Amino acid sequence: MLPTLLPPPPPPPQTFFILVIILILSRHGDAIDTDATEFDFGTLTLPTLTLLGDAHLNNGSVHLTRDLEVPNSGSGRAFYSKPVKFRQSGSNSPVRFTTFFSFTVTNLNPSSIGGGLAFLLSPTADSPGSAGGFLGLGSGSDSGSFVAVEFDTLMDVEYKDINSNHVGLDLSSMVSTQVGDLGEIKVDLKSGDLINAWVEYSGLTRVLNVSVSYSNVKPKEPFLSFSIDLDEYVSDVMYVGFSGSTQGSTETHSIDWWSFSSSFDDDDGDDSPSSSPPSSPSQPSSSIFPLPPPPPPSSPPLIAPSNSQSTVKKTEPSSCHNQLCRRNAGAVAGVVTASAFLLAIFGGIFLWCYSKKPRFNFITNRGSGSLGTDIIKMPKEFSYREIKIATKSFDSNRIIGHGAFGTVYRGVLPDSGDFVAVKRCSHGGGQGKEEFLSELSIIATLRHRNLVRLQGWCHEKGEILLIYDLMPNGSLDKALFESRMVLPWTHRRKILHGVASALAYLHQECENLVVHRDVKSSNIMLDEGFNARLGDFGLARQIEHDKSPDATVAAGTMGYLAPEYLLTGRATEKTDVFSYGAVVLEVASGRRPIERERAVGGNGNLVDWVWSLHKEGRLLVAADGRLNGEYDEEEMRRVLLVGLACSHPDPTVRPTMRVVVQMLVGETEVPIVARTKPSMSFSTSQLLLSLQDSVSDCNAALLTISTSSSERNLFLGKHGPEELV
Repeated sequence: MLPTLLPPPPPPPQTFFILVIILILSRHGDAIDTDATEFDFGTLTLPTLTLLGDAHLNNGSVHLTRDLEVPNSGSGRAFYSKPVKFRQSGSNSPVRFTTFFSFTVTNLNPSSIGGGLAFLLSPTADSPGSAGGFLGLGSGSDSGSFVAVEFDTLMDVEYKDINSNHVGLDLSSMVSTQVGDLGEIKVDLKSGDLINAWVEYSGLTRVLNVSVSYSNVKPKEPFLSFSIDLDEYVSDVMYVGFSGSTQGSTETHSIDWWSFSSSFDDDDGDDSPSSSPPSSPSQPSSSIFPLPPPPPPSSPPLIAPSNSQSTVKKTEPSSCHNQLCRRNAGAVAGVVTASAFLLAIFGGIFLWCYSKKPRFNFITNRGSGSLGTDIIKMPKEFSYREIKIATKSFDSNRIIGHGAFGTVYRGVLPDSGDFVAVKRCSHGGGQGKEEFLSELSIIATLRHRNLVRLQGWCHEKGEILLIYDLMPNGSLDKALFESRMVLPWTHRRKILHGVASALAYLHQECENLVVHRDVKSSNIMLDEGFNARLGDFGLARQIEHDKSPDATVAAGTMGYLAPEYLLTGRATEKTDVFSYGAVVLEVASGRRPIERERAVGGNGNLVDWVWSLHKEGRLLVAADGRLNGEYDEEEMRRVLLVGLACSHPDPTVRPTMRVVVQMLVGETEVPIVARTKPSMSFSTSQLLLSLQDSVSDCNAALLTISTSSSERNLFLGKHGPEELV
């Protein structure tokens, strides 16, 4: 019987894998870089971090500045403790690096002026840098050598900053070489939300790219792109990290995630780094930072060794075998994960499409007292959960103002990342519901470039919420009285023209006349181009054209209220004109309509003070002295006269808002304004007719009133700029 011939036994699997590894290393050995550096928050430990100045650890994040409730000027730096090679000895291989980090800027006192933070390359890591407006980078003219990408929340004229929300490239100087306005991509550094940033440099192309987004997926196009030979600005080794500072503010700067990778790979292949944050390795027990849920990587994850400086080590056969086995297992797991991911995407798309279908459950009859029966046409309905997430559960730090019957919060919509202003009505029933219905039913039908746009509404859990576009430059009164920068005359003129256009639209171009009833500087918002947007329609009323308005209790803010409105309670388009006139004089003079502390003209009434200057032939004295004469005198004179014409005591003499627009642009001459302020008078029969319909409880002595200017001012002088509601 012939023996059975058996094939020779296969080589041990370890031998096969060793041959594969040797083949790979022999073909690509020149690509191995002994000077590469890779690390992230998953591999960093306390000894591998250098914290200077105010920098400290807090709940897995690196805080560059202190969390203080009182304004403070401080600075801090955080570095990777080992220097990183940026030049390779005896080689022309250019450095390439990419870093991804997530950061948050918060302010306990939104009115304070902030500071900022920067990603920093520094030849030394032994000083925290200067506080104030230096971002912890240097100390003015003696800033030393550094390369920084700044995220600046303070507009400093000395350093030629464009605004208080920008990114800049700083090369050993506080004056940025290149700069970009983050408002263009709707990112607000001071929003309090997590912001992601990518900084990437390729020595082959000599291009440095900066990308910024609320999303953890890198944008397809960089926000800023600079042509720069970094070799001219770095030493052989540099320390990488962050710096931040405050300037008399309560602003804090925290780095919530950070990964960094550098090499001298001169391969001609794809030179672009990963388009999303790299997936983090398993967290070692010594790590001081918790790992966030990593997003799906668009390229293989960075492999970070247990020590932070990468080195070439001889690979043992068994480890190679295990590593490749893990890769095979990872591939299978990847296929399964990808399939589940695709199913999740399709399911999400289906749910999204379903949620976007028009919903009419709100406008169907839900019983007595339902809001739905009162509104037919409306903007988008938001869920309460969306608004709660957008405002961080209505965090008090998000409050940006108080409107009629409500508090206004800054928010970021979770789906789109859009900034919004959320008005939360003070109470869900009674007057609160009434004002909500009024505001929503009126503004939902209005479309004008100088009106704040209503995005949507929410009525859940007893809450009444209105969602508007957020105006990045805040309100007019804050720009006039709280900003460190003086509002230029060109901006003021444009703002007055925009408000006049909005009121002309409300009074004469809508199907029904809309009386705003609360025109004042705090209700005039400013967009990114300092264009005026009239908002807060909580007190507004719709009236059919040529129909007499009903009498109500006078509501609004003292100093902006027309005298006849105070007496009769009847709001007309001419009462809006009077309020607009007060705003005009406020903008031109830089003074509030009523000032208690500084008596203007002896009684604190701005209108009377300007009229007294007009009587003396010194009208231009009313111009804001902070403008330093940087305005056209004839233009200023025209604006002041328009303000007086609109503030005339007799409502029949006031111009219409359409005529006001024409006067502001010079198409119509300003009417002759009497040098002496006229007295306001009512006939007894007129006043009796008004009082019969008025809900106000007026004193019987008013029946024979012939109110002089001084008497009315005596009344106004007893009141500050409080709101009458």
